[in-house]
Amino acid sequence: MSVAALRTLREDARLALSDWQAPTAEQFALQRDYVAHLDAHENAVDRACSPDHITVSALVFSADFTRVALLFHPKFDRWLQMGGHCEPGDSSLAAGALREAYEETGLASLAIDPDPVVLSRHEVKCWPGGHHLDVQFMAVVAPDDNGVVNEELVCSHESTAIRWFPVEDVASVSDESVVDLVTFALDRLDIHRNVTLFTLK
Repeated sequence: MSVAALRTLREDARLALSDWQAPTAEQFALQRDYVAHLDAHENAVDRACSPDHITVSALVFSADFTRVALLFHPKFDRWLQMGGHCEPGDSSLAAGALREAYEETGLASLAIDPDPVVLSRHEVKCWPGGHHLDVQFMAVVAPDDNGVVNEELVCSHESTAIRWFPVEDVASVSDESVVDLVTFALDRLDIHRNVTLFTLK
C-alpha cells in the first residue's frame, strides 16, 4: 500500500474509532487498544504491519433483516462473515468492509452502516503470534437502480460455500464472535430503527 493511501486510511480509521460509541466496557477497552495501535504504527492498516494489523469485515443482512449471509472458510473450518485485509483503493474502513462484502457475496447492490458494530481481536497466521484487529460493520442488500432486490449469492474463490442463514440459526453454525456480531447488529437495529445506510460504488 502506498504511503499516501496508508496515511489517508490510517487517519480515517483513527477518526472513526476515536468517535465510536463502544457498546460495552470490554469493547471500550478494545477501542483504546485499536487507537493506540494506530498511533504507534504508521502502517497499522496494512497487512505488512507485524505482528498485528487492522482488518475489516461486514455482516451482510437480507433486505428484510431476517437472514445473514455467511461463507465457509476452510482455513478456519467454520461459517463466518465477509472480511479481510484493507486494500490500497479503500478510502475508509467502511469502504473496505463494503468492498470485501461485494467481492465475497457477488451482491452488486449493498448498503453499509458507516459506524462499526463491534471490534474483534483474534489470532491469525499472517505473522507469528499475530492478531487481526478487526473492525466489524453491518451491511444490507439494497434495491438496485431499477428498484430490484437481488439476493442471489455467488461464492468467491476464497471460500468453498456461501449461503443465507436465518439469524436465529447463526449460533448453531458459527462461533461466539459471529454470534456477538449478529447480536450487537440486531440490538442497533432495534434501538435505531432508521439506521442511516449508504452505498459506495
